[in-house]
Amino acid sequence: MSQALNMAFVGCGAIARYHLDGLLEHATNVRITACVDPDPEKAQAYAAETGGQAFTSLEEALEHGDFDAVDLMLPHDLHEDLTIQCLQAGKHVLLEKPMAPTLDACDRILQVASQTDSVFMVAENAQYWPEIVEAKKLIEAGAIGEIITARAAFVYEYDDYWFKEARPWRFERNRTGGGITIDGGSHWIRPLRMWMGEIEEVIGIVGHPLRQMEGESLTRALFRFQSGQCAQFDAMMIDTVFAPEPWWRITGTKGEITISASLSGAELWLWDAEHRDGQMVFSSPGYTASFGPEIADFAAAVLDGKTLAAGPEYALGELRAALAIYRSAESGKWESVWD
Repeated sequence: MSQALNMAFVGCGAIARYHLDGLLEHATNVRITACVDPDPEKAQAYAAETGGQAFTSLEEALEHGDFDAVDLMLPHDLHEDLTIQCLQAGKHVLLEKPMAPTLDACDRILQVASQTDSVFMVAENAQYWPEIVEAKKLIEAGAIGEIITARAAFVYEYDDYWFKEARPWRFERNRTGGGITIDGGSHWIRPLRMWMGEIEEVIGIVGHPLRQMEGESLTRALFRFQSGQCAQFDAMMIDTVFAPEPWWRITGTKGEITISASLSGAELWLWDAEHRDGQMVFSSPGYTASFGPEIADFAAAVLDGKTLAAGPEYALGELRAALAIYRSAESGKWESVWD
């Protein structure tokens, strides 16, 4: 059995930095042997840093590169074609979320994946976010009793980091499949599912305060879970200044857990009868600390046959919730997530 996994970075944009830093820290058995981007400067920059070979097309990389797996970090509208191309070429595939912008496209990807021996994983790094994992442990240990309700607040001041292109693809609805809910919002929906189970139906509204973005930049929604519990989901990316608030609040019969976070760090606080003023029980670098364990999980599935923490079908939950919110915004009614 191979002791190292040779991987190609396909897409050398902003998210590639997080993936590379993560694997260097947590997945030392992964080697980047190819770097693919239509912008030769981006491909060459990552190749120089990793020692990999630079390519400007996936076709060229598949023909001449030396790798067994790909890390696809691409605009959503490219996910289906390139994932299928890599699976059919016999490569293991780590695909950035969402699997695809539509359920039909997801079905086609899953059908091809089922016909191969390759590992296929959708990269939803919230599954490995340290505070999210720690909150799950606390909940399961009964720290706040039975969950009553929760709130997830994806509230993020607009900046140019994710929108560097002359015409950022995230501004185009036909490329993303929507707006911030289907994109960054998935990182806030996954933890709710990890803590509270499966979402059954949603009701929500959307708005467009960030005028340059075709998709929604504001969402207010309620989730009803199969358990009967409800949670609130807020998503905002607006060119304004926000007051601080927890990104997550989980309310139970014995207290609350709050997670206050930013891209530079996160803190998990417990509020209960013994700690009415709150007690910080966990902290970490936060969001950035999730990518290493994510890639390590993928590598272990490929090299050791380990079962993934969350299979690709599970990742449909965030996409289905987003699409149900969009339908609800049109219908004004509760919409089923899984029908």
